[in-house]
Amino acid sequence: MAFANTLLLFLLLPTFQALSIPPPSYEEIPTVESMMKQACFNTADFKSCLSNFQSECERKGHNSIISILKAAVQATINEVQRAIELVSLVTSLSTNPREQIAIEDCQELLDFSMDELGLSLAEMEKIRSGSRTMEGEGNLRAWLSAALSNQDTCLEGFEGTNGHVKNYIQGSLDEVTQLVSNVLAMFKRIHSTPLRPPRNGTTNTKNFDFPTWVSDEEQELVRATPNSMHVDAVVSIGGSGRYRSIMDAINGAPDHGLRRYVIYVKKGLYRENVDLKKKKTNIMLVGDGMGITVVSGSRNFLQGWTTFRTPTFAVSGMGFIARDITFRNTAGPQSHQAVALRVDSDRSAFFRCSIEGHQDTLYAHSLRQFYRECNIYGTIDFIFGNGAAVLQNCKIFTRNPLPNQKTTITAQGRKDPNQSTGFSIQNSFVYGSQPTYLGRPWKQFSRTVFMQTYLNNQVRPEGWLGWAGNFALNTLYYGEYMNYGPGSALGGRVRWPGYHVIREPSVANFFTVAQFIDGKSWLPATGVTFAAGLTS
Repeated sequence: MAFANTLLLFLLLPTFQALSIPPPSYEEIPTVESMMKQACFNTADFKSCLSNFQSECERKGHNSIISILKAAVQATINEVQRAIELVSLVTSLSTNPREQIAIEDCQELLDFSMDELGLSLAEMEKIRSGSRTMEGEGNLRAWLSAALSNQDTCLEGFEGTNGHVKNYIQGSLDEVTQLVSNVLAMFKRIHSTPLRPPRNGTTNTKNFDFPTWVSDEEQELVRATPNSMHVDAVVSIGGSGRYRSIMDAINGAPDHGLRRYVIYVKKGLYRENVDLKKKKTNIMLVGDGMGITVVSGSRNFLQGWTTFRTPTFAVSGMGFIARDITFRNTAGPQSHQAVALRVDSDRSAFFRCSIEGHQDTLYAHSLRQFYRECNIYGTIDFIFGNGAAVLQNCKIFTRNPLPNQKTTITAQGRKDPNQSTGFSIQNSFVYGSQPTYLGRPWKQFSRTVFMQTYLNNQVRPEGWLGWAGNFALNTLYYGEYMNYGPGSALGGRVRWPGYHVIREPSVANFFTVAQFIDGKSWLPATGVTFAAGLTS
């Protein structure tokens, strides 16, 4: 028994170090009390949290690590519900249009957190029953990481307001964020033992078109022309389809669909703002080609919109696929934040899409995303957010910013070291039209890598740009691996502690589709071409 307790102390020690909690003696580790202390770490009222948590655990008879984690998630869900109620109370307290939009953002974002925590709770039940796999734990990391960041996006929406509403709700939102952070830290540190690979796994990490386990039907969705594939709805400006707008076609799709629902959008310029809500799942949007089927809008921050609400196309329904279509925001650089595409869709894929804007073009806000053979245009921070995104075989074009502005491609927003988020840009092409930086740290633990990618001569010798003084330079993770082209020389690169020249393939492999976004468990079903690992 003493040996077992000592072993458990060894396994849990990183948890206490990460949370700055003095580790208890090994006799305390298996107890409910020690786990509850971790769950309530750094909350606004530690004693109250501990008391409530203890009552809940005793009532339900929790006596295992997974049970305690489940109870911690449930306690966090309860706190999210209280935050939702608080935000609902302030809707009538403001007449400022931007503030009203920010409040609506908060309601939607807290709903995201509620949903992601609910999914996490269900996944923990599978783990407790013995069905522990890499796929399941990848899901948990992704969902908890997303739930951790939604509250920040809510508060950021109040930029440009008097701050009264923000100050009123911030304490409750901070409490939610802290509780999620505690759960994520506990989960990541405790669940670090080797796992069996997911079902239908493969050891092939070379480039390939379709894995052998992809069904003929799913392959056909990507290979086929729109005229030869099965479609459920057709959109046409000219009236030859059932719908004249993309939003109408999405509204006509079933809620919480379990099978792929295909919407074919015929060639044309669709001037509309589309918001595909989370209840619209497993939708595939197929156009006639980049620059041929175009969704265009011009919402921007200067018009009074929050950044979260500026997108021409926003998607949060799980399992979304887009193919052969352009998402465009025509607001120029003088309009500041103006998103073309915002993605909160877990396990979403974009194939041969063009994403066009200036500042903040692609908002990879949260969850797992994959982009293949896409074109992305922008000026400042034009690939940003806190999703876990891999871009393969994409072309990245910089545009001229306003005078005295510096062109930066990425601004990744990882705020907690235990989040599984970051940007990986692999086998792609950077075509700068003026001096260009690969990225700058939006949040403290910003994480971005460029691998096996062509960098043209406009990429600055230092490669990366600071955000504000020394902010995040010690805690970020920026990496480069086997890039090439005139802008890839490493001799003049920044010397920050968080910058890494990656030389070992084993390190680079962490940022590939297979490992970084658990892609082998879900991308095959999309039929989208992908490389699971590094390519030769």
